[in-house]
Amino acid sequence: MAKFDRIPDAMTLPELTLRGVILGALITIVFTASNVYLGLKIGLTFSSAVPAAVISMTVLRMFKDANILENNMVQTQASAAGTLSAIIFILPGLVMMGHWQGFPFWQTLGICAAGGMLGVMFTIPLRHAMVVQGDLPYPEGVAAAEILRVGSADLAIAGDEPVKKSATGMADIMAGAVVSAVVGFAASGLRILGDGINLWFSAGPAVVRLSMGFSLALLGAGYLIGIVAGMAMLLGLLIAWGVVVPILTSMHDIPRGMTLANYATGLWSREVRFLGAGTIGVAAIWTLGTLFKPMMEGVKTSFRAIGGATARIDIARTERDMPSHWIIVISLVLVAILTVTFGAFLSSGRLTAGVMWGLVAYGVVFAFIFGFLIAAACGYMAGLIGSSASPISGVGIVAVMMVSLLLLLLISRDDGLLATESGKQLGIALAIFTTSAVVAVAAIANDNLQDLKTGWLVGATPWKQQVALLIGCVAGALVIPPVLELLYNAYGFAGAMPRASMDAGQALSAPQATLMTAIATGIFTHQLNWTMTMIGAVLGVAMIIIDGILKRRGGVARLPVMAVGIGIYLPPTVASALVVGAVLAWVIERMLKQRAEKSGVPFADHAEGPNRRGVLIASGLIVGESLIGVLMAGVIGLSGKEAPLALVGADFESAARWAGLAVFVLVAIAFARCVLGTRTA
Repeated sequence: MAKFDRIPDAMTLPELTLRGVILGALITIVFTASNVYLGLKIGLTFSSAVPAAVISMTVLRMFKDANILENNMVQTQASAAGTLSAIIFILPGLVMMGHWQGFPFWQTLGICAAGGMLGVMFTIPLRHAMVVQGDLPYPEGVAAAEILRVGSADLAIAGDEPVKKSATGMADIMAGAVVSAVVGFAASGLRILGDGINLWFSAGPAVVRLSMGFSLALLGAGYLIGIVAGMAMLLGLLIAWGVVVPILTSMHDIPRGMTLANYATGLWSREVRFLGAGTIGVAAIWTLGTLFKPMMEGVKTSFRAIGGATARIDIARTERDMPSHWIIVISLVLVAILTVTFGAFLSSGRLTAGVMWGLVAYGVVFAFIFGFLIAAACGYMAGLIGSSASPISGVGIVAVMMVSLLLLLLISRDDGLLATESGKQLGIALAIFTTSAVVAVAAIANDNLQDLKTGWLVGATPWKQQVALLIGCVAGALVIPPVLELLYNAYGFAGAMPRASMDAGQALSAPQATLMTAIATGIFTHQLNWTMTMIGAVLGVAMIIIDGILKRRGGVARLPVMAVGIGIYLPPTVASALVVGAVLAWVIERMLKQRAEKSGVPFADHAEGPNRRGVLIASGLIVGESLIGVLMAGVIGLSGKEAPLALVGADFESAARWAGLAVFVLVAIAFARCVLGTRTA
């Protein structure tokens, strides 16, 4: 069959099949676990739509009656589940503050599933106006549709025998995943490769740190974020460790018996990270402010469309959304689930029935109303600038500030609830839990319309795709609690270790959760590090002005302030590896441009194949190492030892570091050669 543009309305093909749902669930396990691990490690997640589509096409090709619409349903389900992992931007805060000692399965499942499914419900009425009639670009949705078209071009759609010849890209994903998994196992399991190198220097009283991480997952993530964001992170890294930490360390003498590393790292953790928090907060507010008008358009569209979704049989197949009455019924059921979940969450707080159910009502109403507004806004933002660029963590920061301030105002009128330390802790915990529901809604809404755009472009049936999105939310919600529990018990989080004997250097940084927990705690206890936070805010304002000047001048030079703040906030071994990945992408792009100029072929055509291959290999690097991280967490948990598979002792650390650096460099070179060696148009 020749390449086609869209399955016509008159043609009905199998879409939401049992085998597709099972395949989607299996892919969900892989990408949700990978995203949870990556998000906790570096505060970033990756879009699973394209790799999920590639895996789906590869597997379903074994069935002669497979078709593009069935592939689309699988990627829709897996994409939604992977996106739901954004809940880790806030939920681990409950463990960090000590309210939870782990992740209770049913409460975690309830907040993830109900929040995510509400995100689907809230955006269904937006589909026709934003996806079909609107002129929003939906970059990831269009890209996923093109991947499906190319990979499904040789499949039958009307009973003819398929000719399975074209490549899907699965080999590229697998190559990246296998290499990353082997290297990750050698580093985190066998301990024969180092995962980073740190050099400490003292220039008089000032302490300077040079760091480099060797994570292949971070190399892949850096490749995906690109040179602009990578350079912004490098700037943040230089501000933190090249300016602020040396200044702070020069102001005091190192305490007797403390090493340079412990002294400087402690100052960075206690002081400098709040500088990054202030920068991130300003960037989040500014980003949402610049998108205020389109956000309001999304909200208006949603209100106008309420009650407009229909599934009448007299309209075209590709226009049949989930019926309005089902949207209402499912939404009410989800509100009931949220109510029960919030009730279970607060039941251990030793509150009177009146106070407890009042707080439950507050949490559910806030999550529902604010979630609805944010869902409409995120749907519009995703269509405008893409899901990957939408500021979900910024939404979380704004939400946790709002819910904390409103909750503080509400319960300050209660008879002494905030007078006790346990009462304040409960207020902080409720603010975090409520924000978790909002983040789940926002994350799914951010992804939902991208998937529906893909479906529209290939000719899918909307209501079936909406059901697939709901299934994806449930599948992802089932995976997230055990993965979180596993990772916490194996590695711990920054500032929250399950066992005193654990190595804090191996802890997952969970940057957004740490930041949002600090904000909520600071609001309730009036102990937020306002000095460094305000300095960071001023720094953020200055960089916003600089970015505005660069934007008016035109060209590619920009200064994304959020990325600068993340560079300040992330551990340097993490940020440095991301920067290397971004630089690698830039070098490859420059070489492709030079080749295009010599051959006389337009750059877009020349780079299409290499760019696609680079994205798939980078995705494989992320998935491979992330899965090894999860599997090693299971081994550590079962054995009760910190390094149960280690082949070498501490005396091999120096050699392991240099071996890790050599392997990292070799993989980066091989990555570049593979991408540059791809056949172009």
